[in-house]
Amino acid sequence: MQYMCLIYSTEGVGPQPGTPEFGAFMKGYADFGGIIQKAGKFIADDALQPVATATTVSVRDGNVDTTDGPFAETKEQLGGYYLLDCDDLDEALKYAAMIPSAAHGRVEVRPVMIFD
Repeated sequence: MQYMCLIYSTEGVGPQPGTPEFGAFMKGYADFGGIIQKAGKFIADDALQPVATATTVSVRDGNVDTTDGPFAETKEQLGGYYLLDCDDLDEALKYAAMIPSAAHGRVEVRPVMIFD
């Protein structure tokens, strides 16, 4: 079954580019990528540009409305994802806990609904 691991964190919290901690943080991501690839669980991953680049689209009564910024006004923002192929939720949660941002943010794990 496929599981989407959505990575949420507060911008500016956790290791920042240009600091010694950031190198170790990014190495953690590289190491995690190697683990899930070696285990045959990796399907896809990507990071997102900062939340300031987001545009939200809604359509009401045929009118398209666009708003700068994310839909939710929260401290934690979606920063990236991993799409994994796991045997069950327990396995997906095990891998989600290895994502470095889980140490200072949150990782939401959701099963993917696949339409044939």
